[in-house]
Amino acid sequence: MRPSRITFDPLYGFIKLTKTEDKIIHSKYYQRLRWIQQLGFSSYIFPGATHNRFSHAMGVMHMADKIVHSIGMAVPDEKLYDENARDPSSVFHKSVRISALLHDIGTFPFSHTCEGAYIRHGESSFKTKDRGRDLPNNHEHLGAYILKNSTEEGGISQILNEAGLNPAEISKIVKGSSKNMLANQLLHSELDADRMDYLMRDAHYTGVKYGHFDRDYILYHLTTFDAGKGTYCLGVKENAMHAVEDFLIARFSWYSQVVRGSGGARFDIMAETVTKYLLEKRLIYQFQDLLQMIGNDPDLFFGFNDHYFMQIVHQQHTSGKVKNPGIKEMIKMLLYRKSPIEVKAPLFEEQLLSRDEEGAKQRRNTVKKINDFVHECNDIFKQTGDGSEWILHDIPEVDITFAKNIAQIVELRVGDNLLTQRDPIKIVNNNGKAGLLADNEHSILKILSNVQNFIPSFYMNQKAQELLDKEGLLAKLSEKNNK
Repeated sequence: MRPSRITFDPLYGFIKLTKTEDKIIHSKYYQRLRWIQQLGFSSYIFPGATHNRFSHAMGVMHMADKIVHSIGMAVPDEKLYDENARDPSSVFHKSVRISALLHDIGTFPFSHTCEGAYIRHGESSFKTKDRGRDLPNNHEHLGAYILKNSTEEGGISQILNEAGLNPAEISKIVKGSSKNMLANQLLHSELDADRMDYLMRDAHYTGVKYGHFDRDYILYHLTTFDAGKGTYCLGVKENAMHAVEDFLIARFSWYSQVVRGSGGARFDIMAETVTKYLLEKRLIYQFQDLLQMIGNDPDLFFGFNDHYFMQIVHQQHTSGKVKNPGIKEMIKMLLYRKSPIEVKAPLFEEQLLSRDEEGAKQRRNTVKKINDFVHECNDIFKQTGDGSEWILHDIPEVDITFAKNIAQIVELRVGDNLLTQRDPIKIVNNNGKAGLLADNEHSILKILSNVQNFIPSFYMNQKAQELLDKEGLLAKLSEKNNK
């Protein structure tokens, strides 16, 4: 049995596709991903970073397939490419591949940039009998809705049902909530197919080398183990422990220097602010509008991509209808890559904090000082400004970490068996005994997992800088006691 189609990837070479996967890729829902950049506005800093979610999702499918082969759970090609092969082993292999392919199907324009505004906007009042309850306005729930409600001809649900695959179960694997722990771990763990692909892919297209790690060595040493009561989990043989550490360190550096780096982050925060404005003014699709399109008007939903967002931003710029001077200026800056001014002061330096009460106290103290400074700025703008001054500050909800530490693993445990937790990496020694990487005496991660990188940021326009300079607030901020 031969694959239905073969496509070529710049990282992996030829990727083979089943007939079902080929149908999914040619659906309107998946083709939409061609027009969504993987790294949001990072291409304003790294001109080569124009790669899209379309190629990333295929790369994740390829990596998931490699892992399935590595742990000895792959079926022969004769079964994989046979649509009628529906025994448990074939269904598992096919489901993992297709879940990986579909894990980003609900991605918003410019990826997580616009998504943050939808989440904070929080308007999801649209209800249907099928939906039953309100859901967070994020890409995972939008994707899950697509998987279960695109029942029209050529829709994802219809394709999955035709192949004998349950859309609800695929949705659970995509969200990491399946009863099959192994399937969850392949897409949702500290060492999963998604992270392995985007680290390599993003490094390739940005030209930044942080994302390099020994993929083949890690793949060769992946294994499974019985965590008890017949629950099989993903593990790594101890020979590859240091290769896994390199992977986690590469990811930490990548997020610290590129994803959260001030170069691209300043455009992302402007775009999120503009998106929030567009949502509040109902100038952009509301979340419930997107749900209504799924299954009813996939052609319209196809257009919910980067071009849609930039077209609306451009229309607002040329129409002259935006009255808010701050939003008006940010729109122009987004269109023409004009950078806001970054405030560089001790208060906004990145901090490596311990993941204990002392570190939490230090973080709370810094956040309070940032909020106090924001209030001071806004008071000055109200008292002596002309309304054209604006500031943007970002306090990340989640800090950058190497991995969950043992205290966090214990805190988040379900039951007494720590090995059955989905996310933490497990190391399997030569005797077949499994243990947590974060608790391994020979792993540097036992130390590194106890720190987190807190990276706040603060930006403003020229008018704000001039006024704050005049009032002496920026000079005050530079004093050492403001760290």
